[in-house]
Amino acid sequence: MLLINPSEDSMSLFARFVFGCALMLCLVASTPLFAADGIPKVAWKRGIGVPLENAGGRKPALASTGMIDDGYWQGAPVGGFGSGTFSRTYRGDFARWHIKGGAHKYQTVWTNQFAMFQQSEGGEPVAQVLTAAHPEGGELASWKWDYPAGAGDYYSLYPKSWYDYRWEKFPAHVTLEQFSPVLPNNYRESSYPVAVYRWHAENPTDKPVTVSVMLSWTNMLGWFRDYSRDMKSGLNVGNRNRFVDEPAVNGHVKGIVFDRVRPHGVQDDWDGQWAIASVESHGVEVTYQTTFVEETNEKVWQPFAKDGRLSNDNTVWTSSDEPIAGAIAVRFTLKPGEKRVVPVTISWDMPVVQFGAGRRWHRHYTDFYGTTGTNAWKIAKDGLQNSLKWSDQIDAWQKPYVNDESKPEWYRGALFNEMYILADGGSFWGRPVGAGPKTPATFAFMECYDYPFYATLDVRFYGSMPLVKFWPELDKQELKQFADTVSEDLTQKYIWVWKTREAKSLQLRLRKAKGAVPHDLGVPQEDPFKLPNAFSWQNTNDWKDLNSKFVLMIYRDYVFTGKSDLAFLKYTWPSVQEALAHLKQYDRIGDGLPQGDNYPDQTYDEWIVQGDSAYSGGLWLASLRAAEEIAKVLGQSSAANKYHDWFTKGQKTYVDKLWTGEYFRYDTLSEYRDNIQADQLAGQWYASMSGLGDLVPHEMQVKAMKKVYDFNVMKFAKGEMGAVNGIAPDGTLVTSNQQVQEVWTGTTFGAAALMLSEGLKDEGFRTAWGVYHTTYETQGYWFRTPEAWDQSGHYRASMYMRPAAIWAMEMTAPPK
Repeated sequence: MLLINPSEDSMSLFARFVFGCALMLCLVASTPLFAADGIPKVAWKRGIGVPLENAGGRKPALASTGMIDDGYWQGAPVGGFGSGTFSRTYRGDFARWHIKGGAHKYQTVWTNQFAMFQQSEGGEPVAQVLTAAHPEGGELASWKWDYPAGAGDYYSLYPKSWYDYRWEKFPAHVTLEQFSPVLPNNYRESSYPVAVYRWHAENPTDKPVTVSVMLSWTNMLGWFRDYSRDMKSGLNVGNRNRFVDEPAVNGHVKGIVFDRVRPHGVQDDWDGQWAIASVESHGVEVTYQTTFVEETNEKVWQPFAKDGRLSNDNTVWTSSDEPIAGAIAVRFTLKPGEKRVVPVTISWDMPVVQFGAGRRWHRHYTDFYGTTGTNAWKIAKDGLQNSLKWSDQIDAWQKPYVNDESKPEWYRGALFNEMYILADGGSFWGRPVGAGPKTPATFAFMECYDYPFYATLDVRFYGSMPLVKFWPELDKQELKQFADTVSEDLTQKYIWVWKTREAKSLQLRLRKAKGAVPHDLGVPQEDPFKLPNAFSWQNTNDWKDLNSKFVLMIYRDYVFTGKSDLAFLKYTWPSVQEALAHLKQYDRIGDGLPQGDNYPDQTYDEWIVQGDSAYSGGLWLASLRAAEEIAKVLGQSSAANKYHDWFTKGQKTYVDKLWTGEYFRYDTLSEYRDNIQADQLAGQWYASMSGLGDLVPHEMQVKAMKKVYDFNVMKFAKGEMGAVNGIAPDGTLVTSNQQVQEVWTGTTFGAAALMLSEGLKDEGFRTAWGVYHTTYETQGYWFRTPEAWDQSGHYRASMYMRPAAIWAMEMTAPPK
C-alpha cells in the first residue's frame, strides 16, 4: 500500500517513492548480519561505564591556567567536517559539544538520552536509561538511571563506534552502531550535520521479546552563544518543538523538529534547527512526546516503562526561557531467533558560523541543503535513507587497513581512532556570507581548544597526514590559503609574551613580516582566515621551521596526488620562492644553514636554539630539495640550479658540524647542543616520504634513529610512553625546560614513520606503541589525545592536532 498525501504533485510523489524504496532497503537488506558479529577485532574496546583506575590528567601546575581536563569518559564524536560535532561518552551520556565554531563546551545534558525497554512474553517489563550514571540533585527523578557498569562493551573505530549491551535483565541482545558519513575523497556527505544510530536487535530466546528504544532530546537552540566551557549562558526564550509525521512507501518517517520563533530568518550562529527521527514500518511503531520539561518528566518515563510506548502527546507551547525537550520511542517485537535493524538519526541545521570579530560564514553543507537553517528534517531523512549505504562505505574504506595482518592490531585501530580530530578539533569548512558559489571554500581545523589557532602550520606539518591521504583537495586549499599570506606585511604590534617574561620588560612583535609564513590562520575569537598569525607566545616571524615546512607540505601534496596537479604548483610557486628567500637571510655566517637566534624559534617553543641545528637545518635541506624538484617540474632550470647549489653547501655543513658519529646533535651553541633529539631528522622523514632522496648518508640515518630508539624511547619510562623529545648523551633526563623532558605524541609518530622507512620495523612499532599504551591503556586519553605528557603521565593540551601524524606510518614512501 502506498501511503501518500493525495494533494501532492507527481514529482513529489516520485521523490517520495524513491526515498521510501531506499528507506526500506536500509531496513531490510541489513538484517542478516548482526552488528556485534561485524565489529572489527581491531576496534578499541572498553566496558560500558567501567571506571579507569589511576587515570591521568593535566599537569597539576596547569590547573590554574584553565587548561581543559574533561576526564577519561570520552567517546567518539559524531558530525561532519565543519558542521559541528558532539560526543556521547562510553558510559552513555551526551557531554562534549563542539557546535559553535572554535568553541569547546563540556556539560552532560541529562534530558538527552537513549533508553531501552524490553519485555519477554509473559515476563516483567524492564526499562532503563542507557547511561551508567545519574544526574545530581534529583533531576529527572522518575527515570531509571545507572545502567550497570560493565554490562556490555563500548567499541570504537572512528568514524564508527558501537555500544554492545549485554545485561542479564535484557532478554534480547541489542547493539548500537553509530557514525556520521565521514568518507574518503568525499567532499559532500563528509560535511553533513547528521548522526546515524543503527540499532541491531536479536532475540536469542525461545519466546517473543518486545524491544523499544527511546531517544529524548533537548531543544538546544540558543545554547551555543559564546566561548565559555558550559551552557550557563544559553537562552531558551522562543524555542518550540513540533512533531512531524511524513508518509513514505510502506511506512512513515516520524520525529520531532526542534525550532524556535524568530522575527526573521536564521541569522545567528546559535540559531537553526535540530531534529530526531526514525521510521515506522511493518512491525515497527514510533510513538512520541512532542514537548516536556523537567517538572513533567514522569509523563515520558511512566508510559515508556509500562509498555515501551510514549503517549503520543502533541501538546505544544513556546518556551518563556524554560528548557524544553521532546522524545520518540521505536518499538518492535522479535520472534525467537529474529534479527532486526532500526535506524534513528539526530540532525542539526545551524548554517552560520560567526567569529569574534563579527564576520559571518556559511558552513559547507549549506551548498547541498541551503542556508535557511530550516532543513534539519530533510537532513535527518537523508540520514535514515542512506544509513546502510554509508555504513557499508565506511567498512569498505577501512577494510584493507584493519585486515592487514602484517601490522599490530592496536596500531590498526589507532589509525582510525586518531582521525577523530579532523572533524572534532574545531573543524571549519565554509564561505563568507554573500560569497559566490565559485569562491573556494575555506577549510581548517584547530591546533587544540587550549591553543585555539586554526591550521597551526608547524603542527599541521605532522597532523595533516590523514587529510592529504583521504581529502587532499582540502589540504591543498589550506596550503593555498597559506600561500596567499606569505607576501602580506601586517605591521600592527603585539606583545611577545615569552620575551617579555624573560626580559622582565615589555617586548613587542609584528603581526606578520613580509616573506614569513604565518604560524596560523587566526583564532576564532578574532577574524580567522582574514587575520593570520595570532600566536603571541613567540615571535614567529623569525622562526626557522615554518617556511621550510610550508614548502615541504606543498611538494608532499603534489606527490601524494599523483604528481599531476601542475596548477597547484604554479599557484604556490611564487610563495615558495619568497619563503625560501626570507629564510635564507638567517644564514648569517654563510655556512649554508639558517642559524637559531638563542630563543625557541621553531615548533619546540620553549626549547632554545642557538647556531646551526639538526631540526631546522634538516628541514631547510629538505625544503631546498623540494623546491629544486618543483622548479624542474615547472621548467624553471635556473631556480632548480640555485636551490641545488644551496642544498649542496648546506648539506656539507650539516654533516660536518652536527654529526657526532652516532646522531645529529641538537645544535652547535646552546646549552642543549649535545642533546639527542627524537625529531632530529624531521627533514629526512619528509624527504623519504616524498621521494626526495637522502639528505645525509643512509648509514647515518639508520644509526641516528637507532640511537633515538635506544635512548629517547627505551631509556625513558621503560620504553612504554613514546619518545622523549630530548635526552642527554649519558641517557639522563634533561629538566631545564618543560618541553625537552616531554613526550610529544605526534612527533613520536613521525619518528616511528622514519624508522619504518629505514627498515627498523620492530623499533618503529614499539616507539609508536608507547603513545598508544599511554593513551588507550593506562592514562585514559582516548578521544582527547594530548600534545604532550611527562614521565608521570600528566599531559599538556588535550584534543590536539599533532597525533593524527600516526598516518605518516602508512606514508613512508611516495605512492606507487
